[in-house]
Amino acid sequence: MTAIVGGRYLATSGLFALITRRARPGLYAGMDRQIRSEIFWSLLSAGIYGVPAGIVAWGWQAHGWTRIYTDFSDYPVWWMPLSVFLFLFAHDTWFYWTHRWMHRPRVFRIAHAVHHASRPPTAWAAMSFHPVEAVTGAVVIPALVFLIPIHVAMLGLVLTIMTVMGITNHMGWEIFPQALVRSRLGHWLITASHHHRHHEQYRCNYGLYFRFWDHLCGTDRGISTP
Repeated sequence: MTAIVGGRYLATSGLFALITRRARPGLYAGMDRQIRSEIFWSLLSAGIYGVPAGIVAWGWQAHGWTRIYTDFSDYPVWWMPLSVFLFLFAHDTWFYWTHRWMHRPRVFRIAHAVHHASRPPTAWAAMSFHPVEAVTGAVVIPALVFLIPIHVAMLGLVLTIMTVMGITNHMGWEIFPQALVRSRLGHWLITASHHHRHHEQYRCNYGLYFRFWDHLCGTDRGISTP
C-alpha cells in the first residue's frame, strides 16, 4: 500500500506539474530545490499513509471488518452519492480543526512548518508533510470505512477527489474557470484561489474541500489570485 500511495503521488503530481509546465511556462523556474524537498517529504508521508491503508485492505479482504461493500443492491442507489458526501464532509471537518490546531505556534514549529516551507506551493506539495501532520491525515479515511457504509467504487471516487483537490489547491495557479470560482457554488468550495490565500496569510482559509467551517467560524478571507 505504501508503494501504491507513493506511486499515485508521483503519477498524479507529475501529471499536474506537466500540465503546469504547458499552461504556465516558467512558473516553477528556479524552484528545483523546493520541489526536491516537497518530493522527499511527500514520499515519507506516503509511507505513513500506506500503513492504515494496508490495515484496512487486509481487514476488509481477510476479515470483513470494514463497512465497504461490493454489491450495489446492499444499499439503495441514493446512498452512494450520500456516502461520498458524508466521507468528504467528515474528512473536511477533521482537516479544518486539526489544521487550525497545527497553526498554534508550538505545533506549527514542530510539524506544520514543513508544509508552509513551500513558498509558493507547487503541484508536488500536496503531501509535503512532517510525519506528525501525515499521521493526522492518514487515519481519517481508514477510520471512516469502519463507521460509514460505502461501495468500493464510491470509496475510489472519494480517494480520487481527495487526490485531485489536494494537488490542484497547491499548484500555484487556478486550474478551474473563474465562472466556477466566483459563482455561488464556488463560494462554498475550496480551490487554489481560496487555499493560496491561506499560504499567504496563514491565519485563514483552513478548509480542504468546503468553505463551510471557514464561513461558520469567521476564518474565511475570500480568494486571491495565485
